[in-house]
Amino acid sequence: MIRSARVRALLALTVIAVSLYIALTVPIRLGLDLRGGTQIVLQTRSTPTATAGREATDRTLEVLRGRIDALGVAEPGLVRSGDDRIIVELPGVRDPKQAAEVLGRTAQLTIHPVAGTPAESGGRAGERVLPDDSGRQLRLRAAALTGQQIEDAAARFDQESGAGWHIAVDFGGTGRAEWARLTGEAACRPPGDPGRRVAIVLDERIISSPEVDPSVACGTGITAGSTRITGSFGDAEARELALLIKGGALPVAVETVEQRTVGPTLGAEAIAASTWAALLGTGLTSLFVIAVYRLMGLLAALALLCHGLISYAALAALGATLTLPGLAGFVLAIGMAVDANVLVFERAREEHAARERPTPRSALTAGFRNAFSAIADSNITTLIAAALLFLLASGPVRGFGVTLGIGVLASMVSALLVTRVLADHAASRPWLRERPHLSGIATTGPVRDRLLRRDPQLMRRPRRWLAASAVLLVLAGTGIAVRGLDLGVEFTGGRLAEYSTAAPVDPDRARAALAEAGLPRAVVQSSGDGRLTVRTEALTDARAAEVTRTIGALGGGADRIRDELIGPSLGEELRRNALIALGLALGAQLLYLAARFRWVLGTAAVTALAHDVLVLLGVFAWLGKPVDGVFLAALLTVVGYSVNDSVVVFDRIRELRRRHRGSPPHRVTNQAILQTLPRTVNTGMGAALILTALAVLGGDSLTDFALALLIGLAVGTWSSVFVAAPVAVELQHRTGGLRGAG
Repeated sequence: MIRSARVRALLALTVIAVSLYIALTVPIRLGLDLRGGTQIVLQTRSTPTATAGREATDRTLEVLRGRIDALGVAEPGLVRSGDDRIIVELPGVRDPKQAAEVLGRTAQLTIHPVAGTPAESGGRAGERVLPDDSGRQLRLRAAALTGQQIEDAAARFDQESGAGWHIAVDFGGTGRAEWARLTGEAACRPPGDPGRRVAIVLDERIISSPEVDPSVACGTGITAGSTRITGSFGDAEARELALLIKGGALPVAVETVEQRTVGPTLGAEAIAASTWAALLGTGLTSLFVIAVYRLMGLLAALALLCHGLISYAALAALGATLTLPGLAGFVLAIGMAVDANVLVFERAREEHAARERPTPRSALTAGFRNAFSAIADSNITTLIAAALLFLLASGPVRGFGVTLGIGVLASMVSALLVTRVLADHAASRPWLRERPHLSGIATTGPVRDRLLRRDPQLMRRPRRWLAASAVLLVLAGTGIAVRGLDLGVEFTGGRLAEYSTAAPVDPDRARAALAEAGLPRAVVQSSGDGRLTVRTEALTDARAAEVTRTIGALGGGADRIRDELIGPSLGEELRRNALIALGLALGAQLLYLAARFRWVLGTAAVTALAHDVLVLLGVFAWLGKPVDGVFLAALLTVVGYSVNDSVVVFDRIRELRRRHRGSPPHRVTNQAILQTLPRTVNTGMGAALILTALAVLGGDSLTDFALALLIGLAVGTWSSVFVAAPVAVELQHRTGGLRGAG
């Protein structure tokens, strides 16, 4: 035991030291809302085969989103402006010119059979002449393959032959057969003949024209459905070319018409207010934990600081971009990280009360051992969701998956490693053994004491709780049906106006003035050339004129130099991918829960999750609050919290079923709820303190986010006890219990 404690202590010190080094040496990337960035305005141009209209521009925007994701730019902003322009906002881009060049390339990839050289006779109609990479002119027949038939492309380095970088291309669908036919025809020509070559053309330029290897049989061709594009590529060029090929061709040509630096969408006052709210909320949460768990609470508060350090270092090391919602989620993760500590301390209290002559150290050891399965199950379900959101979604949803995953892993490290090292060291001190009341785990706590005295039978009639939840769902559904969801600019699009003022206008003053004029959600940005951009929801001409008058009053007159309708920044494909990722994440969580707790409890957990989402949407509909990108982040957080809360209850049900196999399901479930309720109350209070501080002091930018999470916190606590548990009881009665559970 002493050796394992030393190993844990050494590992904890190593993690903290590495995190501190990264935090001090690697700057974290901030999003556009916090520090501004580069704005590139692209204009689509018609080609002989496609017309640059609104539909083509929307398709072009989705292709550009894929390219930006491949470039590694996190939390980008893309929006259609008018019918033929796209505004791209890139936070933290070091080389804006290189980014503009990559975004602007059409990437029209085609693969052609080579007919010969212009000097040879026998040319056919439809052929064209292009120089190869060495300058030799080649006659190319019509394209046999296009970029749409390419399934994957990756830059690779050939270490064996030392030939340098190349691009490995894999064809899919009909492309595999076409590639075999094309190379089979070329293989029938003798070596050295130009007709044995295949020309790969990107944007009307031959980038590679390899000759088919002599080992390839005439008429058979290369049947593996893959090829290599070779050439004198460097590392950066090969990677750029691969992402262009994989990302797909732009439907129409684009031209960069403007490129400049823009200021943050949130002012310094809003950022400062949010920071102070985060610090105050974190401090209140720490004081609450110390008040409840005394010395162990103090050690848990120190571990929470380590959690923040580890999370920050991980974000910096991965190059993730931190936005204001991400910052709020980061702070909330600190509040939720207390959950693992609370689980351990409550189990330690149970062990201390159950034994005749316990010591703080023995109770803590048993607490960590008994709480591990609940901590592991709840965090693994969240990690499954985070991984699928990262792999399948894009844009802000993908960024949320990164932040969520980092927060969960840091929470496990801080609770199971840092807290345990500190708690073991303190619990082994002689003065604490003599004064166990100072440890915070020698008493059962007021919540548990009251429950033990009253012993309420909550699950004796589970259907009454389901009926109450059904009423809640009806009220929520009525709000959605009657009031409707107020979709934000990210979902619906809106209006963008750009002003040139006689005198410089501070963006913070402009935001405050527009809020007084009835536009609290207006996004105001400054640019390097002294202009001011205002982005709002759809406005009438009269309201747009009022915006112009408001800006003019601040700047001694204002000229509106641009006024355009803009499309949604959360485009159709991004929304579809987010829904697919979320659906698969819920399915994967259900499978995991079914494997760990059997399908009865897994189904109950997912039922509670759906209940929480619908209620949260309904409350926001009744309140008339916007459903935007910030709300989407809050909704995903609520989903994770709901599953975690249910898993803790179900883990205790599984444990009690092993001890009392003959007990009726409602009694086992009732006992599990009463035993885990102190943890639920204490964890909820810790998170609520942070969220209340964010809602009251965080300013308009965070009020709706914190409000959504406060509602989700309350609804999630209700659903884990009065939705998931009753559904589990009813399903167990119908199916004969949990045979073989555990």
